[in-house]
Amino acid sequence: MSTVSPSGTPVPGQLTFVAPRRAKPARHLADLTMAERRAVVAELGEKPFRADQLSRHYFEKFNGDPGLMTDLPAAAREKFATALFPSLLTSVREMTTDAGTTRKTLWRLFDGALVESVLMRYSDRTTMCVSSQAGCGMNCPFCATGQAGLTRNMTTAEIVEQVVAGARALAAGDVPGGPGRVSNVVFMGMGEPLANYKAVIGAVRRMVEPAPDGLGISARGVTVSTVGLVPAIGKLAAEGLPVTLALSLHAPDDELRDTLVPINTRWKVAEVLDAAWDYAARTKRRVSIEYALIKDINDQEWRADLLGKLIKNKLVHVNLIPLNPTPGSKWTASRPEDERAFVRRLEYHGVPVTVRDTRGREIDGACGQLAAAE
Repeated sequence: MSTVSPSGTPVPGQLTFVAPRRAKPARHLADLTMAERRAVVAELGEKPFRADQLSRHYFEKFNGDPGLMTDLPAAAREKFATALFPSLLTSVREMTTDAGTTRKTLWRLFDGALVESVLMRYSDRTTMCVSSQAGCGMNCPFCATGQAGLTRNMTTAEIVEQVVAGARALAAGDVPGGPGRVSNVVFMGMGEPLANYKAVIGAVRRMVEPAPDGLGISARGVTVSTVGLVPAIGKLAAEGLPVTLALSLHAPDDELRDTLVPINTRWKVAEVLDAAWDYAARTKRRVSIEYALIKDINDQEWRADLLGKLIKNKLVHVNLIPLNPTPGSKWTASRPEDERAFVRRLEYHGVPVTVRDTRGREIDGACGQLAAAE
């Protein structure tokens, strides 16, 4: 468990692995497998095939209100609403940028906890960035979410509902560009996904299972991010889910990474990279190395060389992220010339590298900026 300062924020370097105990939201259809849904429907005195109908409404039509499901018996709709469709997320505020194609939503959960999700529509895809925890216990000092501390884990359905809400808006044509669908999901919102392992895996399965079981999103379109919880990376590799693993590395040397990513005090760079290479070998999926470039902190050419030597000839891609500003932070993004030099050094080692498009920066919706402030 982490300790906190009198202000309620985490003490520098301290980690929170176990979320505070809080009441859980009521069971939702999206928490359950199809077999479990059928069992619940049968317990309600209805035919099990009604579970398929309910699932099609939710996962194909993005309708979470049984009162509007006119193919169901009127007498059963209220039972289904109570048993399987509690209200999970309430929109508090929505902010847009990029002519409306980037939308950040602040959600209030049933217990008052706040989380954020971001929808990003591109010409060839639409990505939902989802939260898996309210807050985060990993305490990375350059991340607004990490500095807020961990409030609680989210449930499978609370995670899925973020994607369904985005899918609903796209299907209704509420996002510029006409009706569309969610093609990609990234677990890069609030929280450390692998610290909420069971709920996150349940959510991934709901996302990738074909309708009516789930949303039918390609597993190759789902990315699970982690700061490097080594045992959980091994568990994820054994799940049989070919999702992309994104490793938030941010420094190639233990001395600096101990400070930037405090989990490194548990599992060092070599251990984390070994787990990543094992994941790539077992899933045949390229690992994404996430690296926030911070001016005069981790953007030196010698660090680019060290990173290149560590990861060259591996099934890997480096995603460089110009540091996004957060309130009160002493750090800022690298100079453009230093960013270009870092890219050149990685390319010298034959490492594929791109610089991330920082969508949502203007609305504090970019990487590291989600703080869920009202």
